[in-house]
Amino acid sequence: MTRKRTLFATLAMLAVGASASAQPVPQIAFETNADLLKTPPDIYVGEVAGVGANSRGHIFVYTRTGHPYATLGDNRTFYRGGSRLLEFDRNGTFVQELGQDVYGFNAAIGLRVDPEDNVWTIDAGANQVVKFDPDGRVALVLGRKPETMGVRPREPQAGGRGGGGRGGASAPPPGTGTPGSSFRGPTDVAWDGAGNIYVADGIGANSRIAKFDPDGRFITHWGSTGSGPGQFNGVKGLAIDSRGNVYAADMGNKRIQVFDAEGGFKSEFGNVGTPMALCISPGPTQYLYVAHAGDADGMEDAAIYKVQLDGRVVGKFGTAGKLPKEFGLANSIDCRTANELLIGEMTNWRVQRVTLAP
Repeated sequence: MTRKRTLFATLAMLAVGASASAQPVPQIAFETNADLLKTPPDIYVGEVAGVGANSRGHIFVYTRTGHPYATLGDNRTFYRGGSRLLEFDRNGTFVQELGQDVYGFNAAIGLRVDPEDNVWTIDAGANQVVKFDPDGRVALVLGRKPETMGVRPREPQAGGRGGGGRGGASAPPPGTGTPGSSFRGPTDVAWDGAGNIYVADGIGANSRIAKFDPDGRFITHWGSTGSGPGQFNGVKGLAIDSRGNVYAADMGNKRIQVFDAEGGFKSEFGNVGTPMALCISPGPTQYLYVAHAGDADGMEDAAIYKVQLDGRVVGKFGTAGKLPKEFGLANSIDCRTANELLIGEMTNWRVQRVTLAP
């Protein structure tokens, strides 16, 4: 429960006070199915942290469903449960549950389905990203749960390189993190055309993006805490376009930052409110969809923006609330089909299928 309270407090602190640009934005006409998912009597959908569809149209939902269980080990307490991974067919009929009692299911924060139909869960409580193959087997795990008691890092040797700090070594900027998969509040995952893996590691102590090869070997990372180019105040979502550019939702700074594949800063843009989730549509003309929530629960100010990749806003749709065509903390967007989206909502405990007017 402590981790979940901390996560909600972090999201609230980063989101409160944001608002969309005062410049008028065209409204996009759309229809929605807000009663999409049908579950058996003994299974419930809670806070929808992540939603995605595979090539067959099957819908995967990573949802928070209750309190985690705790098991006392030799040197720490292991938490599990509290989140579930559910599969539905394209009509929303329940198919099966995947990953029951998986060690990395604790406090769901995101889900993605890659081009090969692998399902990836992102868990901010377990600090893990787990890849499931199309048959539902665990294929890759990035990150690990933290120790109950932290281990003091080894002091640098006197006379080492760099100035300042103890032993002559300078401390890295806050939020830089440790090279590798030592995540502290991961939130999203994305892939480039070569299958390299990018992880947003940015609502805990870290403010960075980490890059791994297709087998999970660490390549590089970039970012620190701040408001300058290449810095983040809550890196919440990721998306990668067909040219390999990396788009990051810098939630606390109310902007989208764009990088090359090695982390080189290219550009930034705002006018999309407080970005919570990102998705880039397929096809020759790609669009970036941005979920905005201007308050901690997304119940006073919310919308989904449609944006050209150069940052120009095409329009937006939806408002805050609990009715159909309204959104409550839209934490996940799936746009495998350009004009048909799946929107996962945390505070409304549902998935809406949205169809945009052509």
